[in-house]
Amino acid sequence: MTAYIAKDAAIGERFNYGFGVVVDPGVTIGDDVTLGNHVTICTGATLGDGVSVSDFAVVGKRPKLSARSTAKAGELPGVVVGAGSSIGSHTVLMAGSELGERCIVGDNAGVRERCRIGDDVVVGRSVTVENDTTIGSRTKIQSGAYITAYVTIEDDVFIAPMVVTTNDNFMGRTEKRFESLRGCTIRRGARVGGGSHILPGIEIGEEAFVATGSVVTRDVPPRMLVMGVPAKPVREVAAEELLENQ
Repeated sequence: MTAYIAKDAAIGERFNYGFGVVVDPGVTIGDDVTLGNHVTICTGATLGDGVSVSDFAVVGKRPKLSARSTAKAGELPGVVVGAGSSIGSHTVLMAGSELGERCIVGDNAGVRERCRIGDDVVVGRSVTVENDTTIGSRTKIQSGAYITAYVTIEDDVFIAPMVVTTNDNFMGRTEKRFESLRGCTIRRGARVGGGSHILPGIEIGEEAFVATGSVVTRDVPPRMLVMGVPAKPVREVAAEELLENQ
């Protein structure tokens, strides 16, 4: 047997799949969906029309939490992948998350539970998006970036490769950390350069620019370019670089 397709799965027209595919009960698959080899679509998942999922991906996995995890436990609805989206090889999408239309999730990426991702978003190769994170439409997150839990990223943001966001000033010690866990907020049109680190609770303003290799320890005003360790204001972003002038 080359595949297992649950009898109660709702399958659209022109469904194409490779060897070793598993489609669990309660799955909904739209028209013109393609699954590669050894893909698993977990219970309750919904794939919109024209979605493609590459080899060895797992879509809708239920999380297994440690006893001291800061993530919320409980039942989760199936993952939703919007129409026209493409999911890379060896990628894992957790249950309870929702991806908009025409998203691209690169190979070896991971998206945890209860994330909300807008339309036309790129989540690059080997990117990790932790639980309870929101990512706005047309945002691009480049290879190897780490987006921690409880982060808010608005529309049209650019996150360069290997950016690291953080949410815990106590790094896992003392019960006090549970009261102050906060991810960063990155406002519309902001750009964060490669290898930068953003501390917990920081707000990067609309259209701001964080230079490569910066460590952001204070809020960044809108339309301000900052750089350094720690990052400091240098100048305002040039008018010709603003979204309104593109």
